[in-house]
Amino acid sequence: MRRNFLVLLLASTANGKNKSDRGEFLYPVLGKPIIGLMLETIFKLKPEKVWVVLDSHQQDVVQEISSYDVCLVHREQKESEIQAVMAAKKILRNDREKDVLILDARLPLLQPETLKPLLAFHEKEGNSVTLMSVELKKPRGFRRIIRTEEGRLKIVEEKKTSPRERQVKEVAAGIFVFKIEDLLLAFSEVLGQNSIRKFGLADIVEILNQNKKKIGVWRASQAEEVIVANTPLELARAAAVLRERKIQSLAEQGVSVRDPLTTWIDLDVRIGGETVISPSVTIEGKSQIGSHCQISPFVHIIDSKIGGRVRILSSSVIEESIVEDKAQVGPFTHLRPKTVVRAGARVGNFVEMKNTVFGERSKAGHLSYLGDSEVGKDVNIGAGTITCNFDGVKKNKTIIEAGAFVGSGTELVAPVKVGRKAYIGAGSTITKNVSPEALAVARGKQIEKPGWVRRKRRGK
Repeated sequence: MRRNFLVLLLASTANGKNKSDRGEFLYPVLGKPIIGLMLETIFKLKPEKVWVVLDSHQQDVVQEISSYDVCLVHREQKESEIQAVMAAKKILRNDREKDVLILDARLPLLQPETLKPLLAFHEKEGNSVTLMSVELKKPRGFRRIIRTEEGRLKIVEEKKTSPRERQVKEVAAGIFVFKIEDLLLAFSEVLGQNSIRKFGLADIVEILNQNKKKIGVWRASQAEEVIVANTPLELARAAAVLRERKIQSLAEQGVSVRDPLTTWIDLDVRIGGETVISPSVTIEGKSQIGSHCQISPFVHIIDSKIGGRVRILSSSVIEESIVEDKAQVGPFTHLRPKTVVRAGARVGNFVEMKNTVFGERSKAGHLSYLGDSEVGKDVNIGAGTITCNFDGVKKNKTIIEAGAFVGSGTELVAPVKVGRKAYIGAGSTITKNVSPEALAVARGKQIEKPGWVRRKRRGK
């Protein structure tokens, strides 16, 4: 692909149909904002420069795209599409011998494979402008591409079409490649019009047509790719298409997704071969899952790293955590941020961990909470064990060394340390450090009063 072309991405405020506070360009689709998806597509074309046209108040968008090698153009007037393009007039003058690809920033389904033939066709034909078209079964609301008997081409707004023209199913996709020199020539004619705010890029095409410039049309085969996603419903439909693409890509890498219709996997997620994803699983962010894993139904994984041959059992939530090779988590486990489950460990039913390192081959089978903890290898955590990590002011750490045995119903009042291979009797409340290989029992004395219940019932 040649590099002597520019890209002008129109990301200035649209028509406001999307009521999200994040705006139409920052709305996430499968884990990425729309404008991020657009820029990734564009950079795969290897353009010489990428310019993004924004309104002066869109600082949130500026921040989002700061990591991309783009230049910004701010516009003050918002009345028309053409004013958004003309905001870049000065920078276009510096590259007037080149071409510019102009397109909307709300096309999350657009792929480089759709744009490459458009650019190649434009260059081969030597057109002043080449526009992309698609054929729609229901073209209502779109501008029609009309070819006259004289061989001229017109782009007609639907409200201005004749009954016959309204039957035309080929519509303008809103994606244009211009010779910059000819585009600047058309700008000079637009500036002489009193109704500039009503002008669009389709009117620029008509001006070039009237000046006997060569106009070309490239018809895209995938109509869905060039439909602007602006409303929440349109964005949801776009997400459904991207989700299908993602799952297809994973399948080609040997990942088994048993029910694509109920599975949500973000675009940046990576999964190793031979891993099986059960129905109703959600994997978000930049999560990584190794090979030969089993992910059971209703699992939710967020920005986490899962090793190889790991089993995540049903209804478990894993957030910003690490689960190493051959470990097992779940069912009904919650791993909160900064948790590390070491290789071969078992974390079971209704166990919650936060900011905890859980050692190799250690086990916490059920009904326990470990927060701000460091657990060595081969440790047994009995049912109902709690680390009391918060004293009302700050979080405190619990250390349980390798080989320790913590009996059921134990409360570990942090800061506290349980030594290597120590035992803690069931039902203990541990407030002091336990020495290595010691037995610690901390219970209240059991008292029994014979006949107490009978006397209470008699009111005595």
